[in-house]
Amino acid sequence: QVQLVESGGGSVQAGGSLRLSCAASGPRYRRNCMGWFRQAPGKEREGVATIYTGGRTSTTYYADSVKGRFTISQDNAKNTVYLQLNDLKPDDTARYYCAATSTTYCAAGGRPRSNEYEYWGQGAQVTVSS
Repeated sequence: QVQLVESGGGSVQAGGSLRLSCAASGPRYRRNCMGWFRQAPGKEREGVATIYTGGRTSTTYYADSVKGRFTISQDNAKNTVYLQLNDLKPDDTARYYCAATSTTYCAAGGRPRSNEYEYWGQGAQVTVSS
């Protein structure tokens, strides 16, 4: 079984930065793809960024709305995936969820779907004020 624990959310003003962390436990083969999704009240869950952790190259994906501002990375020694959020905007306000899957769909760098991910953290709230 895979467990994911997010940390690092908070409240910032527009233009500010935050770093979200996702500490993972469980078999590595069940975590070939790691992703960050977000959901704002009244909106569908959106895939923000993913990283392929199952091979030698770490293919990444970013939603158009966050390209150039957010960066996903991993620290294998710590079993942790990070999401650096820079130049935050009020539209980034949402609950951010870390997710993992044993599938390797993210290796192609395509847009992620929530139903591709089997394991989810409890979420971390990010609130950006103008």
